[in-house]
Amino acid sequence: MTVARSTLIRWFCALTLVAGCAAGARDAPDYSSVPAWSSRAIPEAQGGFKALGDGKREAVRYKGWTTRDFGEFRTYAYADPRPEPPVRRVAMPSGVAGDVKKGRTLFLARAKAPCTGCHLIPGDDVWPAGSVGPDLSTIADRKLPDAYLYQQIYDARVVFPNTSMPPWGVFGVFTPEEIVHLVAFLQSLKGPLPPEKDPDRNPVTRAKPVGFGDNLDPTNNPALLMAEAAQAGWTAKGSTGKACADCHEGGPQKSMTGVATRFPKFVAAYRRVMSIEDLLAVHAPEKTGAQMPAQSTTNLAMTMLVKMASNGMPVRIDTSSQETRAALARGKASFYRRVGERNHACADCHTPEKGAGKFLGGRLLGDATAGLTKHFPLWRTDRTEVWDMRKRMQWCMTPLGMNMLAADAIEYAELELYLTTFDVGKPMSVPGIRH
Repeated sequence: MTVARSTLIRWFCALTLVAGCAAGARDAPDYSSVPAWSSRAIPEAQGGFKALGDGKREAVRYKGWTTRDFGEFRTYAYADPRPEPPVRRVAMPSGVAGDVKKGRTLFLARAKAPCTGCHLIPGDDVWPAGSVGPDLSTIADRKLPDAYLYQQIYDARVVFPNTSMPPWGVFGVFTPEEIVHLVAFLQSLKGPLPPEKDPDRNPVTRAKPVGFGDNLDPTNNPALLMAEAAQAGWTAKGSTGKACADCHEGGPQKSMTGVATRFPKFVAAYRRVMSIEDLLAVHAPEKTGAQMPAQSTTNLAMTMLVKMASNGMPVRIDTSSQETRAALARGKASFYRRVGERNHACADCHTPEKGAGKFLGGRLLGDATAGLTKHFPLWRTDRTEVWDMRKRMQWCMTPLGMNMLAADAIEYAELELYLTTFDVGKPMSVPGIRH
């Protein structure tokens, strides 16, 4: 075997391992059959940009969301061939004196991370701390070398290849000098610790949320009122002179019974996997002339109305077709694909072996393998609005430093398909209600 060929093989294996395809190239998902798709979402949900001049641009996103362009970091897009950033082994710079006070300020800086989203440290101002990463309250007692801690912050993958710790130095989130200050701060954290004043400050003793009771009680879940308002849209005739009721007799409760349990699914007419939301965005204009763009109020309301007809019925998506199996493989690959400035994958937060069941700051991370899809769309109490699964995906990745894809992007549809497989056999309960 030639040196060039050997190098090429090692390079390719590294890429497939990063993608979670350790068995080799034959197991890599096939992206060649994925059709092009023009988004039917509302403008702020399309993942577009506005030119600012001088080659700069800002993202067009939902009101209140950051407009920062994260274009330098890789995304879920199937057309984005960029690999995970190479692992970097570095030496701690000499001639820089670490400052404990500066280090603590950087550790708490929201604009940087904050590190307290994953790690507990002492201090009444550290609230709420997370538990995704190890408790660092007495890390100095371990007597770890400064150089080791520096490398862990700069790029922990050198020591822990499968870590969820972002490579802070690789992307320049923390400069080398700032990391020196962080190391100085960590080396100041020694025991014994004072007694906790507030059990909720510590993620280990913090009470876990208990939920919101009966999500199908209209006095408890405002989304039900929005869904009921869609009844008028069911019988309203569009520009073609037809209404949903003209083709689906007996009203939504009768004609749509069991339909939602089979979605997302591969729809041959559009050569792609689609959710109810995706289908409504194209099917409604074609049949009735009524516009139901993805993420619009009309789309969300009609989706909930359709899905409510299947409440109590078990999810039973069919994954037997060749097209669906290929889509499922792509969705699984996305789940484990590291993206964005934080170099995170969905799996880092939502699998039992990683962050699921732990706190990210004050937010308890859900377990995808226990099923997360059967109650979407849902009412977000902290946002006072209805979100479907796609907006949840967009919201989750944006603060992690990735440009979001369009709400009806094929990549999101196939990721949702993969997530839905964990809900098979579980009863639907739409709309849900969450914080």
